[in-house]
Amino acid sequence: MKALFIGGTGTISMAITRQLAENPDWELYLLNRGNRATELPAGVKTITADINDEAQVAEAIKDLSFDCVCDFIAFVPSQLERDFRLFQGKAKQFMFISSASAYQKPLSDYKITESTPLANPYWEYSRNKIACEEYLMKQYRECGFPVTIIRPSHTYDERNVPVGAHGDKGSWQVLKRMMEGKPVIIQGDGTSLWTITFNTDFAKAFIGLMGNIHAIGESYHITSDESVTWNQIYAILADELGVELKAYHVPSDFLHEVGKYDYRGGLTGDKSNTVVFDNSKVKRAVPGFTCTVRADQGLRKTVRHMLATPELQQDDPEFDQWCDKVIAALEAAKEVIRHG
Repeated sequence: MKALFIGGTGTISMAITRQLAENPDWELYLLNRGNRATELPAGVKTITADINDEAQVAEAIKDLSFDCVCDFIAFVPSQLERDFRLFQGKAKQFMFISSASAYQKPLSDYKITESTPLANPYWEYSRNKIACEEYLMKQYRECGFPVTIIRPSHTYDERNVPVGAHGDKGSWQVLKRMMEGKPVIIQGDGTSLWTITFNTDFAKAFIGLMGNIHAIGESYHITSDESVTWNQIYAILADELGVELKAYHVPSDFLHEVGKYDYRGGLTGDKSNTVVFDNSKVKRAVPGFTCTVRADQGLRKTVRHMLATPELQQDDPEFDQWCDKVIAALEAAKEVIRHG
């Protein structure tokens, strides 16, 4: 069978690319601008093109058809409208990467199934993903476009530890603050449950849905069955670094209101909510699927990899100073209330 990945070298898609390259049943093409090409496994074929240049892509694929096309880098409906024009009649299955952040916030039930309503008033990213899903399902109903919708939650790899509050340059500065003995900001009281999924686990279920006749017209989330608190996540990181965790808990709304970072979407609209996923639907579609990388195992592996890889250690002094400023202001407020 023949697959085309639009993108194919990101956190989620690279794990799928690597696993699919070892599967003799699949012939894999990647369509992208050539980023990370040197990291691709042997046997993967590349189509170097900009997916935003529709005419260029149409020319590049004019003699090709696919059993499965997967778009990993579409975020707004206009991009899916383009994909529909390009692949209607050329793909037996079209897989779209949506987001579990599209699920109802705040949740009416902490346990999420695929029938949980899609509604997120806090995050434009999530609302755009919902609009993308609605467009694709309309094309499925009216035109028979063979769509499968995938909703990842917090999926990570060894290049970036999953944390709550961080700056524009990723998670390294949070680890650096720990190593320097500084307090690190944790949203809320740190006791809400969160689900993190290592990308190699995600890839196993995703590949099981590729070419799967039962997946057409359906949506699935793919996550670990394990849930941990944010306090536990940060404690594992600190333990692997061999330092004391100095947690500083701050309400998510406060972080958004005093900061330059989009914490209203990323925290209030996502990470501040307790989420536990029911994965029974994807397990029915992909018999035998289970996640095998525990949260502590994935977190420790990622910390070790980041410590050993200098190019992943991007300092973020602006975020570091912002954390110090927030903490100092709250400590000063405590003194005013105590003694004012």
